[in-house]
Amino acid sequence: MRLSTKGRYAVMAMVDLASSGKGAPIALADIAERQEISLSYLEQLFARLRKGGLVKSVRGPGGGYLLARPADQMRISDIIFAVDEPIRATRCAAGSPAGCRTNLGRCLTHDLWEELGNQIHLYLSSVTVADVCERRVLGSSHVMLPDAVVEPRAAAAEAAE
Repeated sequence: MRLSTKGRYAVMAMVDLASSGKGAPIALADIAERQEISLSYLEQLFARLRKGGLVKSVRGPGGGYLLARPADQMRISDIIFAVDEPIRATRCAAGSPAGCRTNLGRCLTHDLWEELGNQIHLYLSSVTVADVCERRVLGSSHVMLPDAVVEPRAAAAEAAE
């Protein structure tokens, strides 16, 4: 499973827009500079995001882009799908009854990878842009502390002492 720069950069730019915008239009050049993303690449991504109804453009002096809806109502999966980034871990075409092998059969690990793709989709559908902006996204594999990352077992052991 691979998430390309298209999906990652679109999410980065939308989180930047949500956290920097505060209701005012933001120029793509500003996002490009802060996120270190090519301006021409961002223009392509924002054309897709606008077509997908996730951003609105404002023309003229002081123009730029705004979120089309509140950040707490915009899921990360919405952004990824808007830029045509498939979330799948199998080699097979999504929804195809045919498998990924040359004889059109499914490999033994097909269901494993398909379920991984489903879990990724469920997770990205459960996280909003606001969650990312407000740093409410913490993985279950680590406990985030201000200055360090502590393994859950180590944190539990320390708590028990």
